[in-house]
Amino acid sequence: MLLVLCWMLFAVGLPGVAEAAPASPAASLERDAAEAFNKAEYAGVLKLWQGLPADATPSKPFLRLAFQSALKLGRPEEGLTIYERLVKNDQPEDLALLRPLAVGFLSAYVRDAKEYIRIAAYTALAELGQPDQQSILEDGLLDSSPLVRARAAEGLGHAGLASKSGPLRRAMQDDMPPVRIAAMNALSDAKVTDIIPRLTEVARTEDGPEAVFAYAALYKLGKQDMLADITGAATLPDPETRMAALGVLGRLKRPSSLGVLSQGVYDPEASVRAFAAGALGEFGQPGAVAPLTHALGDENARVRGVAAASLGRLGIRDSRPLLHALTRDASMQVRASAVEGLLRLGDSTALLMVTDLARHPDPSVRAAAAQALSAAADKEAVSVLQTLLQDQQPQPRLFAARALGKISAPVVPLLKKALHDSDAAVRLTAAGSLLQQLDRLAKSSPRRGRKG
Repeated sequence: MLLVLCWMLFAVGLPGVAEAAPASPAASLERDAAEAFNKAEYAGVLKLWQGLPADATPSKPFLRLAFQSALKLGRPEEGLTIYERLVKNDQPEDLALLRPLAVGFLSAYVRDAKEYIRIAAYTALAELGQPDQQSILEDGLLDSSPLVRARAAEGLGHAGLASKSGPLRRAMQDDMPPVRIAAMNALSDAKVTDIIPRLTEVARTEDGPEAVFAYAALYKLGKQDMLADITGAATLPDPETRMAALGVLGRLKRPSSLGVLSQGVYDPEASVRAFAAGALGEFGQPGAVAPLTHALGDENARVRGVAAASLGRLGIRDSRPLLHALTRDASMQVRASAVEGLLRLGDSTALLMVTDLARHPDPSVRAAAAQALSAAADKEAVSVLQTLLQDQQPQPRLFAARALGKISAPVVPLLKKALHDSDAAVRLTAAGSLLQQLDRLAKSSPRRGRKG
């Protein structure tokens, strides 16, 4: 009995022998969230997150589960809020989380009821060309909007998926010519030779731009004699056919095509002259300077503007005086294009001009200023774009978000902030630009997961 009494006294003096200490509320919350997540009950995880008191400090594992659940449920805006709890403003960005967040914005809106929202989502996806988005891009080929379907076809081509995509081959039979053309371009760029019979049929039976693009696809697949057909189409009576032919010749960059492209800036139709000026910029040869110089004096403002931007793309610094003259053009849009050309040529004085354009009362001029800044990389350019991201009108904000995806300066925090924009199209454009920047960072430092 004495031994039993001693043992009872000893047991009472040892905490934890009688029963284990209760788990902390944070640990219990984390455990409940993990159990719900593992059962794919993502709404349950978010309910736990939404039920937190405002002054609570949830653990990082719990926040990660809530973040992933928000993306699983197609709620990227809520995912962004959670991300900002995980990664404070004074901490380095977590690039491994930012990428799925940006993708989540795009994938959440590809079936939006509003066509312009779906177009914005698929435009971003097409520019990115992400192989891991094959299923979404192929779904886009079934969209009711022809423009969405065309963007989806372009995206499959940019992602290197054209040769593997059965739906893209079927898109060559789409009801709308722009979709069929986008499919032809993507498949011929991928050197898919089994479409040659279909291309030959289109070239033989169709008229207008579709036939021109069939010629171009056959040319890319080894039918060199098609170049003569494309060149001949640049002089046909139909303006749209001439535009298509000039655009194709600009992209093919055959030296023998310079004469036809140069003649295009004298076309009686202003739209064709503008197309020829754009094609000469894409052609990218010094011989394009003379016809573009002529186009700078065109009576049509659009032609002058396209010619100015194309002159900048040629990279010939001796062209700067010509562009400086256009910065005093009667059209503000032409001035913006001239500034873009100067920025491409590394002219630092253009930043002062584009800053003035960014303050113009017309929102379309402010948007043109943002587009011009996509050719710059200076800190001053980023500062102007940051201001345009806060514009009262969505058009300048959208163009600023797009421009930030193209410049080489560090702009990830700005794009992350633009994901909060009140306009869904701006948010999607910012998400696409953010992915462009993240891809650029990954290529420059492939082993780094975080970047300040």
